[in-house]
Amino acid sequence: MTDPVRHRQLQELDMVELCVRILTAARNELYLNMHFLDISLSSLGFEAAPSIPALGTDGFVIYYNPDYLCGLYRKGRVYVNRAYLHMVFHCLFCHMDTRGKRAKDYWNLACDIAMESIIDGLYKKCIHVAPSPFRRDMYLRLAKKMKVLTAEGIYQALQEMNLTERQYGRLAAEFLVDDHELWYEDKTQRQAIPRQSRWKDNREKMQTQMEAMSQEESKSDDERTLLEQMQIENRERYDYRNFLRKFAVLKEEVQVDQDAFDYIYYTYGLEHYGNMPLIEPLESKEIFRIEDFVIVVDTSMSCSGELVKRFLEETYAVLGESESYFRKINVHIIQCDDQVRSDVRITSRDQMAEYMKNFTIQGMGGTDFRPAFEYVGSLWDQGAFTKLKGLIYFTDGKGIYPVKKPPYDTAFVFIKDQYRDESVPSWAIKLILEESDLREEK
Repeated sequence: MTDPVRHRQLQELDMVELCVRILTAARNELYLNMHFLDISLSSLGFEAAPSIPALGTDGFVIYYNPDYLCGLYRKGRVYVNRAYLHMVFHCLFCHMDTRGKRAKDYWNLACDIAMESIIDGLYKKCIHVAPSPFRRDMYLRLAKKMKVLTAEGIYQALQEMNLTERQYGRLAAEFLVDDHELWYEDKTQRQAIPRQSRWKDNREKMQTQMEAMSQEESKSDDERTLLEQMQIENRERYDYRNFLRKFAVLKEEVQVDQDAFDYIYYTYGLEHYGNMPLIEPLESKEIFRIEDFVIVVDTSMSCSGELVKRFLEETYAVLGESESYFRKINVHIIQCDDQVRSDVRITSRDQMAEYMKNFTIQGMGGTDFRPAFEYVGSLWDQGAFTKLKGLIYFTDGKGIYPVKKPPYDTAFVFIKDQYRDESVPSWAIKLILEESDLREEK
């Protein structure tokens, strides 16, 4: 007679083996239809976890309840494929990493809506399920508020909707796919850095593949939304001081280059050839200094005047360091809301100090980024810059962006949790600062 415990164990082993086969088949089918996902699809292992209600991932492993997974498979193979892809997308877009002070339930829902909107926009037979009218209506409502449906943008929109408990429950029931509790466990947070690095690498490789594939004439454009999401997520984040070095140029300045001067040959000549050195110190040195660039501050009513001032103070502190200036600089500080309100040209450290001492906000109207770019373009045409390296725009992101990329680097600078960035063009750099990164006013 068979031992009941042993029989149950064998049944569980058979169930786990079946689940692994189901997930492996889903991974293979997704790969056959979307080759650009090859690395990402293979980056997650599988592990049975009867304690969780459905499916979930910590960025390294897909954990599954065997009974739930088998039930999902009986419903249809396409649902397993969608769930697998949904979790891969959570990893690619770093949804499980802490991103400031957010309401947990709204963040979970925003992440699910964003990922489902991408999947519903990928017209592949292996994942296609006709969206319900309720789902389509939600996508349309959100599309009126943002160009690309990112989790951050959707989170903000959901909070502005002032949802009742019933409305929130209806949305959660429509878009819920996986369990997010693993995201908030201490173990998951401790693994944030290696996981983030791994998926950042996956995301960048995936973007490169998709951009290469989009050049093919025969390639359809049904993956355009996903590519836009990739481009948005892959924008570089910088330490602000390191970031300003991006606008520095290599140039010779008249001064003794101590690093390139060899004192051995110099003193040897003095001792043996009648005070005649064998070499002379170099009279110039190649150094990186900031020369031409533009700072634009958003002075609309939606921007905090205090934060604008602290941003300029921090920028001034960085520029005032000894290795930041040539003997002459050319920095334009422009204030703009829905029109250019002022332009002050700074050509020396003393001028910068005087400007900061008497700085006042001008504007407080609506927000439109285009006038500032048009104004800088006119300065460019007039020959106002020798070598314009770039433009830094400090804003909360709530405005109209230019469509065309300017002939210089552009960065939009935001304060974390005080901005909206879903419409930032893919050609622009996005820099997110903690409020603590800006020095308190003294």
